[in-house]
Amino acid sequence: MLYLAEVQKQKGGLLSGGGKTELKLLACQRTDQNWSTVSEEVIAAEEASKLNDGALVLVELNPNRQVQRIQEAGRPLVNILQNFSRQLEKFKLKEDEIDQWKQSLTFQAQELNRREMDMEVRLEQLQQLEDEVQHLEEQKQEVDTSRQEIERLQGEIERNRQELEGAWEHLRGEQRRLEERQADFQQGTVLDEEQSRVISELLNRLSSRVTPTETVREHLHLAFELVEKQQTTLTPHWQKLEEHKSAITQQQEEVECLSQTFSDRQNALQQAQNSLVQQTAQLKINTADLTSKQEYARLLKEQLRNAEELYQQIHSLAATSGDVVLGKQADVEALNKMPLEELQKIVQDLQHKLEIDASFVHDQEQELKYKQEGIEELQTKLNHASDHDHINLELELTDEKDFYQMLNSSLVGQRRNMLQHQKFLKQHQTVLQRRQGHIVTEEESNNKINLEPILLQIETQRQQYSQEIQKLEREIEQIRSGVELNQGMIDNQTHNLDEKRQELKAIEENLLSLRRTTAEYYGRVNLYQEALQPIQDSLDGLRQKLQEIGESLGQFQETTDYQIQAIAQLRHTLQSLIPQPELLAS
Repeated sequence: MLYLAEVQKQKGGLLSGGGKTELKLLACQRTDQNWSTVSEEVIAAEEASKLNDGALVLVELNPNRQVQRIQEAGRPLVNILQNFSRQLEKFKLKEDEIDQWKQSLTFQAQELNRREMDMEVRLEQLQQLEDEVQHLEEQKQEVDTSRQEIERLQGEIERNRQELEGAWEHLRGEQRRLEERQADFQQGTVLDEEQSRVISELLNRLSSRVTPTETVREHLHLAFELVEKQQTTLTPHWQKLEEHKSAITQQQEEVECLSQTFSDRQNALQQAQNSLVQQTAQLKINTADLTSKQEYARLLKEQLRNAEELYQQIHSLAATSGDVVLGKQADVEALNKMPLEELQKIVQDLQHKLEIDASFVHDQEQELKYKQEGIEELQTKLNHASDHDHINLELELTDEKDFYQMLNSSLVGQRRNMLQHQKFLKQHQTVLQRRQGHIVTEEESNNKINLEPILLQIETQRQQYSQEIQKLEREIEQIRSGVELNQGMIDNQTHNLDEKRQELKAIEENLLSLRRTTAEYYGRVNLYQEALQPIQDSLDGLRQKLQEIGESLGQFQETTDYQIQAIAQLRHTLQSLIPQPELLAS
């Protein structure tokens, strides 16, 4: 199991030699992205003696709590923090998306609730309109009945008027005869008994033909009251009709406003789509630039590896060949003059230090081997990864390769130092063995080859490669950050476009529904008006006819009064023509 630990070194005394090295366990890895704190346990680890006190390391322990592998925790902690930062950014984006979804859903729910309430109110209004239309149909039937009654009264009045006109003609004929009689009477002529009786009968018949108008006026007044009552009933319906027309006008304005909103949202969606296309094209350009720089960096790293391999081979040649001179040389004259015990102590110290260096180099080589296996495993995953996971795996692979390169670079110097220490130790051991009386084969140093200038030239090239690689890596990191930022913006814009499309679709559906509802309201209001208008026209026609009947009745009353006055004058004239009292009495 993998642990995060702190190196703790205890200072040793002068006699006991070096201090004891321990590891204080701080955290334990549960999963790839999950770490948990542990109780502060301390385990012995001499493998970490070459590390500084207080350094953070990653240590892998077996079930027996023994150290299997140890490495510095600097770079892995950076990777963990980078992954954590990426996860935080992803969570932040997801939270923003969730908030946007919540706002959009809340707006849509409020809009739907408002539409539903409007629909319910308008359905109630439509139901009221239907009830009122039915009530108007009933009133129309009552108006038709009243109109039939008025037409009947009008016919009766017309018949009475015709009878009155006939009686009036007869009266005028009798008046003419009476005037003739009066002329004869003035000439001394008088009426006989039969003529007086006939004239009297005619006057009585004419008096009985005078038709009273009170009943007709009473019926006419009732008809006027019925018409006004019908008009009073129709007036609220006309007012409601005007209110419905005003509501429809407002609804039409709402339709136009919603249509303008729909058009504006369409334009905004088109602009967002154009912006997304431009950003996608820019992302492709940046991705191509990133790929080319990554390829160039790969070639430089390959050159750096070749230079390091050449450097390592030269060091190996210097370590295995006695004819090659490399690095610091021992001062043989000084070694021969110093005390033997001091020389033995120096040889022991050099040998102990060489063992520590060799152990550290061996651990680093094992770490390089594990890193190479991890890189190969990530490369295999990357080859079979989906588009969604490709970027994350590529970033993780790049980080692993960078860490491998950094570890390999440091290991090259450590190997070189180890070989130099090994040769330096061998020189001391040769002097020691000679001073102790052992036979040592002397090596000629006159014809030895000095490879230091070649190594310096290779080191210069390595530094140039490293500087160029670092520069490229900074550029690559900037471009990658820009690509990630662009990709995040494109993802957000894509998500926003989807939300805008859904919102636009909802607005379009609401607009179509509102247009259909408005059209239905127009049809119902027109039907309502078509039902009201004939009733109003019929009522206006009845009112006009009743007014005409009232005018005719007034003329008829004048004619009747004139007839009664004429009859009275005829009776008076007849009394002067008839001398006999008995005839006049009859």
